[in-house]
Amino acid sequence: MTGPAALRIDIFCAVIDNFGDAGVCWRLARQLAAEHACVVRLWLDRPDVLAALLPALCQSGPGCVVEGVTIGDWQAGAAAEPAEVVIEAFACNPPDSFVARMAARPRPPVWINLEYLSAEDWVDRSHGLPSKHPQLGLLKHFYFPGFTPVTGGLLKEAGLDAARQAFQADNEAQRGFWRACGVPAPQPQALRVSLFAYENAALPALLDAWAAGEGQLYCAVPAGRSLPAIAGWSGVADLQPGCVVTRGSLQLVVLPFLSQPDYDRLLWACDLNFVRGEDSFVRAQWAQRPFVWHIYQQEEAAHLIKLDAFLLRYEAALAAAPRDALRNFWQAWEAQDGATTARCWPALQAELTPLKDHAASWAGSITKFGDLSSKLLIFCKDLVE
Repeated sequence: MTGPAALRIDIFCAVIDNFGDAGVCWRLARQLAAEHACVVRLWLDRPDVLAALLPALCQSGPGCVVEGVTIGDWQAGAAAEPAEVVIEAFACNPPDSFVARMAARPRPPVWINLEYLSAEDWVDRSHGLPSKHPQLGLLKHFYFPGFTPVTGGLLKEAGLDAARQAFQADNEAQRGFWRACGVPAPQPQALRVSLFAYENAALPALLDAWAAGEGQLYCAVPAGRSLPAIAGWSGVADLQPGCVVTRGSLQLVVLPFLSQPDYDRLLWACDLNFVRGEDSFVRAQWAQRPFVWHIYQQEEAAHLIKLDAFLLRYEAALAAAPRDALRNFWQAWEAQDGATTARCWPALQAELTPLKDHAASWAGSITKFGDLSSKLLIFCKDLVE
């Protein structure tokens, strides 16, 4: 007697925000395949972006199977026969020919629009709502990640907490990580900071503050969009992975481009993490370390509403001093105000211990709401059946 057939899922992703969109879709696809035995195809308009995260894809190209997920380009997806569940990431709109084949099936697929993450109150009311295609009559359901039990949860793999705890308890594993990155390990007494951000005019002033500080600070910067500003500040024109810049109390090291597992290890190895966008923002919360979020900018400053909505939730259980230090620094960093960012740094640094305790309790509280892939699968199966 055979068991039920594995659920087949198509995921479409149009890359907008550098690696973030592809990274989120890959995490979801991999988890659906590995933890839920789904048959998953991931269709991207720019497979080259995902290839930077996946050496196996880089070597084999679109059409290969990586960790149980078939990865194809957008045009191949346009010609494919739809699966039982179709997920479009971030309202990317699957190809018209593909949608027409969805409508032609005797039983149309479950169609999900996986939305961007937000902590705004309206997300609770909008999660799961259907919308009918104006011409074809197909139903599309809006699926919202979120920070409450009535939203879709956050992406989190089984075993992530155990892996983090093992790494943080293993000093040799941490030294091996820095060696593999081609940089010296931080001194035991140094404050360890990772810096992953969009371009930010406040960065030179913050680096000056770190260099002038009394305690040693070790700043690890993955190769990316912050390097031109750091090059201008340091006077080192060609910053490459492995470069070390030392000024005053600051030791800054440049890391290579990191895979998703190695980026998690970077977050776990640091005392404070600067993150950006959505994917690293969520991973920073699972790292259970204090963090600073550089949110993706939107027209008419809509991103500031999203930033404040998250802060209101995140800081609710904090005492006044760490709450104010965190909020003031985040807002100065987001405003790209160098003088205010530098002025707010000592207060944030002084509150890192209570902020670390809070980061752990926050991660525990949102874990209880369930992970996104499991909740999404339950939602889809209810619609399929």
